[in-house]
Amino acid sequence: MTSPSGDAAALPERVHVLVVGAGFGGIGAAVRLSQAGHDVLVLEKADDVGGTWRDNSYPGAGCDVQSHLYSFSFAMNPDWTHSFSLQPEIHAYLHDVVRRFDVGHLIRCGVEVLGARWDDDRSVWAVTTSAGDVLADVLVNASGPLSEPRLPDGVTTDTFTGTVLHTARWDASLDLTGRRVVVVGTGASAIQLVPRIAKVAESVTVMQRTPAWVIPRNQHRIPGWRRALYRRVPAVQRCVRGAIYAGRELMVLGFVGRPTLMRAVEALSRRTMGKSVTDPHLRAVLTPRYRAGCKRILISDDFYPALSRPNVEVVPQAVTALEGDEVVGAGGTRRTADVVVFATGFEATDLPVARHVVGRAGRTLADVWAGTGMQALRGSTVTGFPNLFFLIGPNTGLGHSSMVHVIESQLAYLLDALDLMRSRGFDVMEPEQSAQDAWNADVQQRLSTTIWATGGCSSWYQDAQGRISTLWPGTTWRLRRQTRRVDLAEYRTARRAAGMRQGRPATVVTQRGR
Repeated sequence: MTSPSGDAAALPERVHVLVVGAGFGGIGAAVRLSQAGHDVLVLEKADDVGGTWRDNSYPGAGCDVQSHLYSFSFAMNPDWTHSFSLQPEIHAYLHDVVRRFDVGHLIRCGVEVLGARWDDDRSVWAVTTSAGDVLADVLVNASGPLSEPRLPDGVTTDTFTGTVLHTARWDASLDLTGRRVVVVGTGASAIQLVPRIAKVAESVTVMQRTPAWVIPRNQHRIPGWRRALYRRVPAVQRCVRGAIYAGRELMVLGFVGRPTLMRAVEALSRRTMGKSVTDPHLRAVLTPRYRAGCKRILISDDFYPALSRPNVEVVPQAVTALEGDEVVGAGGTRRTADVVVFATGFEATDLPVARHVVGRAGRTLADVWAGTGMQALRGSTVTGFPNLFFLIGPNTGLGHSSMVHVIESQLAYLLDALDLMRSRGFDVMEPEQSAQDAWNADVQQRLSTTIWATGGCSSWYQDAQGRISTLWPGTTWRLRRQTRRVDLAEYRTARRAAGMRQGRPATVVTQRGR
């Protein structure tokens, strides 16, 4: 999937739909939009497709959603080898989707989008890239919230004499055999990484700011006869997928409906810990003091056993500095390290793309969201930014199910918008401020009683003001129902004036209803 060279790599002067990012969202957009007959181009700054599943290649990296559900509904994979897939297999699946649907020619890797500005006179997005400029009628951000690694605030690494890296920027050539390793964090990536590296490292010190609730993964291989059955009778795999989906939807009852139900998860986590962690002091250190689900619930079969190894230590302190060959904890603890791995997540509530997208009146998305946090109508469109769509936009994240389901829901919304533009003869659409405000007020009101708001923790789900701008407060089928079709009563629309190319503005033609 490396970008072609020479003249073949030149960008077109103009494209109807320009998509930023070639992970699940960008690849899904290339498939679905091309099937619908739209002119689409996907730009990816890296030299390969895959997004999160290209970048997160650390030892043990894998998905917390079952394989059969964590895939496109239109591109089932009967050959998953495990109930929960590891990173190499998911990355290979995305390559297979590109090949199977023949959309490789629509994707340009090695091209970074540097900025985008809405041109009101011409009613287009003027996009600046590392390979030149391109005009786009519609701009789709598919870069996702898990693309920019986050480091702890105030921690400097300049004077550290060892190796420093983030799990999302793993160096495959790094050999940890016999090394003294410090892992910062105990989130989803840390609990996958620690058991792997503890087998080879001289020592592993885990710096834990806040413990997590961990329950069994129950990972198992999918036997060959079952994979053969899925290939021959795809309906069987669809039934399995449906059963997994239904089971995960039931979890919403605890997250949103009755948070007290999460006590069962806490009891399971304590039993799981008790089987592997015999030291009462370590059990106390690893036991959270908030309701399960307030932070992301983690799944692992080998994290607790790894923490009980003689070469592994848990230090319940945040990291404050890296000095010389030492890692300094908030309580003054110092540990010597050859390698420091930050397993500290992503800038999920402060999207870097927001600083580079300029809408009406010269305001960036970052400017608009500075006082309110990330907001969008139905997680997809933003007032002041015509013809801009998000895949995995604000308040569409999930704590219980597959984000691929969300991507497909938002793709349906995008496709309906494009179909309306084509059938109704307008070229520009922008959400009404009142519609966007009403939508977000309802979302925030429903979030206010969920486990994420009342569970007694702070998490990456929340922005700097404590507002939950990432998660969807309900079932995925409800989100899908509310993004199945565009309600034109929520939008202002316009068609370009006949002399638009001479600089005259678009003619506003407001549409009401369908």
